[in-house]
Amino acid sequence: FGSSPGSRQPCPPDRAQRCGGARHRSEAMQNEEGRIVDLYLPRKCSATNRLIPAKEHGAVQLNVGQVDENGRYTGEFYTFALAGFIRSRGESDACLNRLLHEKGLLTFSK
Repeated sequence: FGSSPGSRQPCPPDRAQRCGGARHRSEAMQNEEGRIVDLYLPRKCSATNRLIPAKEHGAVQLNVGQVDENGRYTGEFYTFALAGFIRSRGESDACLNRLLHEKGLLTFSK
């Protein structure tokens, strides 16, 4: 199918689903309401607001859970993402402390 450079024959249905070529891609992803959604949403570093690339393996994402006065998890949490750039510089602890203080989850009083 399509062995010569000038031929533009359609692929058979079974191959069109397996093939990753631009000609064979299916329609965009849609959710239950029919809205078009992206497969990949990039994360942003909570400390620097830099975009975290998909291939960055040094980045981490932390979920900090809320607890009640008895110390039980309430089911609510805050999500923080730290880029590998911050972690490699050794500033992730200070940045996380600052972010937690801004959310009111950490106090520095004695």
